[in-house]
Amino acid sequence: MTVYNLTYPCALVGVCWPAAAEACLGLELVVQSAGFATAQGDGVEDVNRGCEDYDPRNNLSEKEQEAWIAPAVPVLPDGSAPLLETYLYHASIQREQELNDARRDQEGASGRWGRCFGRGIKGVSNASASASAGHRDSVSLGASEKDQARGVVPIAPSEYRAASSALRTATWGSVFYLITTDILGPYTAPYSFAQVGYGPGVACFFVFGIMAAYGGLLLWWMFLKLDSDKYPVRTFGDLGYRIYGHWFRHVVNILQTIQLIFNVGIIILGNGQGLSQMAKFRLCFSVCNVVWMLGGMILGQIRTLQKFGHFANLAIWMNVLVLIMTMGSVAHMAPNYIATTSQPPYAPVETVAINRQPFEAQLEGIMLIVYSYGGAMLFTEFMAEMRRPYDFWKAMAFAQVFIFVVYMFFGLFVYSYQGQYIVNPANQGIAAYGLQTATNAISLTASLIAAALYGNIGIKVIYNYIFIELFHASPLHSPRGKWLFAGTVIVYWALAFIIGSAIPQFSNITSLIGAVCIFQFSYTFPPFMFLGYCMQVDAIEGDREYDDNNPREARVDTWRTWGRWKRALRKRILFNLWNFLLTLACLSTAILSAYSSVKSIVTAFQGGGGASTSFGCRSPVDN
Repeated sequence: MTVYNLTYPCALVGVCWPAAAEACLGLELVVQSAGFATAQGDGVEDVNRGCEDYDPRNNLSEKEQEAWIAPAVPVLPDGSAPLLETYLYHASIQREQELNDARRDQEGASGRWGRCFGRGIKGVSNASASASAGHRDSVSLGASEKDQARGVVPIAPSEYRAASSALRTATWGSVFYLITTDILGPYTAPYSFAQVGYGPGVACFFVFGIMAAYGGLLLWWMFLKLDSDKYPVRTFGDLGYRIYGHWFRHVVNILQTIQLIFNVGIIILGNGQGLSQMAKFRLCFSVCNVVWMLGGMILGQIRTLQKFGHFANLAIWMNVLVLIMTMGSVAHMAPNYIATTSQPPYAPVETVAINRQPFEAQLEGIMLIVYSYGGAMLFTEFMAEMRRPYDFWKAMAFAQVFIFVVYMFFGLFVYSYQGQYIVNPANQGIAAYGLQTATNAISLTASLIAAALYGNIGIKVIYNYIFIELFHASPLHSPRGKWLFAGTVIVYWALAFIIGSAIPQFSNITSLIGAVCIFQFSYTFPPFMFLGYCMQVDAIEGDREYDDNNPREARVDTWRTWGRWKRALRKRILFNLWNFLLTLACLSTAILSAYSSVKSIVTAFQGGGGASTSFGCRSPVDN
């Protein structure tokens, strides 16, 4: 018998926050399963890391980690896809088990400091790990011959439950820190206020915050109703698949891939601007971008997220330091006029309540605010690793308040001192070369780490959902898969370099990707998905009682008959109408904002914005 002893991992998607208050709330989990860890044999495997935060998947081998993140479309023994009723049935069992585990944990708690030093909660026993075994063992989780040939190792249902429980260990406190960790949100906030003014800026921060919280709550509720150990929801695409099927999953994965590669391109562009400032514009701007592209190609060869953990911790503190240094500098010195498009003589700094400029420029600033609330793409991943996903609402609520207060304060503070001379990103608007170089050096290092993380996730999305799923490529842990991954990293960073160098307009390209991708994950998709979820749940009320052994026998009709549509539409009429109209409104806003961003890019290239040329040597901040 192999015994696993884990103490609270909270780092998700490779980003760690050791200063999290909840980090000291070590949740000691004992999972017992027969033969769970191959190649470890019998005995005790202690993976206790004290109070250190880490990704639970980092304790797995590369092969085991890949099996966890690999795309999995649920299939019943008869080869058909499960019905929504099946997901609802097993999710209710999962939530009940989590509630019982939480009660047991509370009864055995011995205090915060005791848990921090390894004493206290003795969580899930073998009995609780298999509390719902009678409901779950009916479907085999063994791999097919085709999967075994591709390197997928079959696991028994009891082993899978133990593995899933071991991977669900993060608490809401750690997730709060992860949601508020953003490389672009704080830096773009001052420019947003410069584009729209105090009034619209504060109003947009407030409204976007409320609507982002609403969308997050919808995602949270759907996750609770559709996720289980047997049919785990691991990604945003998995959640969408359960409601709308394959086509929506493909849409989500495509947008996610576009967003991640553009994020890397934006970071290359921003880092190129910073390096050109450090070199006093004596180095060709395209060469500056090449430097970061090559750095990313080298750093991106790291395949597992485990290697990024300590770097990510450092990057978070670096960003906080840059924000503090930026606010301290702008309060005591003039703006960096050279980095703006203004020409001498320079007018005094002006701030306005409402910036009455062309609508396209205002939409550009508004879309930059979207970056502050752009974490919804990973909300599902966060919940998938939480010991109690029910508590996610706490993390999201506190995170939205934190973003609203801190990000908006930083934006208002810098805008109040620099007005129309705001530079994007904000730290590059520091006038003193020494302090500017210091903040650039810190932010460039943090940005490269963030870009490597974005790239790692993006490349794995491409590899799993395109190479493996469509072209049946070799598994990532195989020799051939490792070579293919290495080549993909080079191509990925080369494409990101092309994006950043072909469109050297930091604000315009940032607002474009905000409108096309980030806006959908935070505002458009949640109400659209919840509309489909509610309609299907309401239609189920006219069916027979659900039997997990014969799931399809419960349905009395299909979606090809009017009766099922009638049941789906006659309940929650106003609420469904609200979500439908909200979806249309979000789509309209996204399309209009994307059009405005494209128009701004074209105008800038035509000379209206004083932008640098594609693949040129002139830096965008050398005006």
